[in-house]
Amino acid sequence: MVAVVGKPEALRDMFAALTEHTFQVDLGIADTRLTDYLADLLLRFIRSDALYRFRSIVGRRLEDVAGMMYEAGARQGKPRREIHRHIGDFTLFWTGVYPEALSKLQSPDSRDYLLDYLEQGKRSYLIASEFDDEPYQAEAPILRRLSDEFELCSVGLNQVRKEWERPDRLGGDRVEG
Repeated sequence: MVAVVGKPEALRDMFAALTEHTFQVDLGIADTRLTDYLADLLLRFIRSDALYRFRSIVGRRLEDVAGMMYEAGARQGKPRREIHRHIGDFTLFWTGVYPEALSKLQSPDSRDYLLDYLEQGKRSYLIASEFDDEPYQAEAPILRRLSDEFELCSVGLNQVRKEWERPDRLGGDRVEG
């Protein structure tokens, strides 16, 4: 996870700058809506309660993709869309920002053992993008793009992490992975 010292607005600004730079300069993707979405994802997931924000119908916290997929299948409308969007965000976060954690998340004793996080993330973003009427009209194209370019976004987020971990990056503020 990320330990943060400094002002929260400075952290948002840092994530936005690093994401924009990485995607525009390093990867050649000049899409501010996409980079804003990814910077917001990083900021949201600083808090573990955001990573595990969904609960099953009986109130149990959903901590694995298999459980989230099951719950999404049992829901309709907005709740279904929100869980699929979260699965996309969750899998993108772990594959991009903390890929070293995948061996634990997908260990043989985990329900996610046989799941491919890349494929599930792409699939979930695609499903969420199909909800394209109001109030989701503006976000649907971003979710579709995340589905189409999941691997590239994962690589980009990994580069963002490497940048924020550089000892000379932050001066007075410090973010550690």
